[in-house]
Amino acid sequence: MKFVDDSQNLRVRLRLIQGLILVLLAVLSVRLYLLQIIKGQHYAEIAENQRIRLLPILAPRGVIFDRNGLVLVDSRPIYSIILSREDTKGIDRASLIKPLSQGLTLDPEILRERFDQVNKQPAFESILIKEGATQAEIAWVDAHQLEFPALRVEQTPQRRYPADGMLAHALGYVGEISPEQLKQPAYRDKGYKPGDIIGQEGLEAVYDEFLRGRDGFRKVIVDSRGHIQSEVEKVEPQAGQDMVITIDVELQQAAEDQLRKSPQGRGVIIAMDPNNGEILAMASAPTFDPNLFSQRITTKGGRAEYQKLLTDPDKPLIDRAIQGRYPPGSTWKPLMATAGLQQGAIRIDDSNLVCGGGITIGNRFTRCMGGNHGSPDLHFAIMKSCDGYFYRLGLKMKLEGIQAMVDEFDLDKRTGIDLPHEVISTTPSRELKARLYPNDPEWKDIDTVHSSFGQGQDVLTPIALLRAHSAIGMRGKMYVPHLMKELRALAAVGSDPSRADYRAERPARVFERREPKILSIPSDQSDLVVHAMWSVVNEAGTATGIKMAGFDIAGKTGTAQVVSLGKEGSEHKDHSWFVSYAPAFKPEISVVAMIENAGLGSRFGAPSVRAVYDVYYAQTRGPKEGPGNNIALKIR
Repeated sequence: MKFVDDSQNLRVRLRLIQGLILVLLAVLSVRLYLLQIIKGQHYAEIAENQRIRLLPILAPRGVIFDRNGLVLVDSRPIYSIILSREDTKGIDRASLIKPLSQGLTLDPEILRERFDQVNKQPAFESILIKEGATQAEIAWVDAHQLEFPALRVEQTPQRRYPADGMLAHALGYVGEISPEQLKQPAYRDKGYKPGDIIGQEGLEAVYDEFLRGRDGFRKVIVDSRGHIQSEVEKVEPQAGQDMVITIDVELQQAAEDQLRKSPQGRGVIIAMDPNNGEILAMASAPTFDPNLFSQRITTKGGRAEYQKLLTDPDKPLIDRAIQGRYPPGSTWKPLMATAGLQQGAIRIDDSNLVCGGGITIGNRFTRCMGGNHGSPDLHFAIMKSCDGYFYRLGLKMKLEGIQAMVDEFDLDKRTGIDLPHEVISTTPSRELKARLYPNDPEWKDIDTVHSSFGQGQDVLTPIALLRAHSAIGMRGKMYVPHLMKELRALAAVGSDPSRADYRAERPARVFERREPKILSIPSDQSDLVVHAMWSVVNEAGTATGIKMAGFDIAGKTGTAQVVSLGKEGSEHKDHSWFVSYAPAFKPEISVVAMIENAGLGSRFGAPSVRAVYDVYYAQTRGPKEGPGNNIALKIR
């Protein structure tokens, strides 16, 4: 028998095994070095994040008060259902849509949109599933914690606005920041992140950085399924700064009541203190409910409500006070009169011009709507609203004189009111004529005639018209209109700025009231125009129906033609204007009304303004009597 020596083969195999072990040990050592030394901090942070979570505590926005301390806008606590994004990594979120929509009565499509948005925004930490959860929905979340451990219920602030859409256009509303906004430097550079609730319109948008609070957080320990085990630390949020605005709610409600009762339910009424530009009332109709955007927009019904607003032919989302542009009609005449005196086209002691029942330019006759007034002076022409007088005054001033008036009263500029999206009035120019009428681009005398009495290319915003007229009443002082009166201070929270729970002081602010623009209107000239406007209401003018005993109103009616004469239908009726200030010779308040498609200014514009004056008179001079009495405050 022949024996085979396997010892050498055995030694070879042992060496191979030893080599493999050494290689494996080397690989493990390298891997361990990478994990613990090179990337140790990274994985330590991941492990810590799986154990410790920071849950944001949303700060309520500041409260908005009217000038007398009445709460207009606040934030109420509600319960919201939140989905932890961290705990849904690796899970197909689409699989959650059906059970969550059924259990929480959500629209599946809205939830799907929400998840798609989150997938595109890596900065999301939590996903808001539902605001204003009911007790039944909260109970459902508790009952399904094992099935959906990423769900939690938190108390969050929800913005609440006045009832019936009061002040909706001025106050604006809040909403979740959009992906498009996050791309803009104005938002990105201020540290906004996906999911933040910000001011989207009105004062909420303009003063967002002050009204927004500073969020706090809870540092909690969670288990492997994301369940909270204990709380390590809690940093309370700091609410936003409270804001006092210039609005007087009683005057505001009087204005809105008048618009609701107007023939078409469309128009605008603005009241202002001409001594400083503070807006006392700003009503635009039709209005809308801003609670839609803070409370219902994420529901199917809310989306339908918003779509209805967008397609409404009456355009309720438009703020007619600063975005509506209308021919001013005869409210243009006191501005023309003031400019005509300044430019020497007429003089105080020589202001008579022919009316003639109208004027003939070429083969076209343009009539005076008041008949033939003979050869009136300026006082009579304003009091009786003589068109023929102003046709001839416009021809004496020429287009250049009208443009100088426009420039002086800033009618070709924004007023600077602290609201977004203010538009610029349209005023006469050769360039505009050529652009609008390319087949007849040349400026002619008939164009000057039309532009001299508030028609033609004169298209003003109500706020611009009120500001200009207020300047006449104030003998040339023209202030910037504004709504912010005061932002209240917030004391610092904590004493150590290096600590996470420190919240710096937020100082009080007031509106930076710019010095008024001073117009070069000699006092004797302004007195003549003011006295004529006083006569409109108090002697034999076009608005004697609103005369008030013991409270002299100076004003001017306007009936602005919308379409050519002869057209039928309410949408073709003239706009009804009235612009005014009182007391006439030392104004405390100025008010303008523009009632759409209502007809004569004396029938609707002037009485609407009188209702506001009734309330103001009762506030400042005596017991509440007349139409302004017993206005029930309805804020909620």
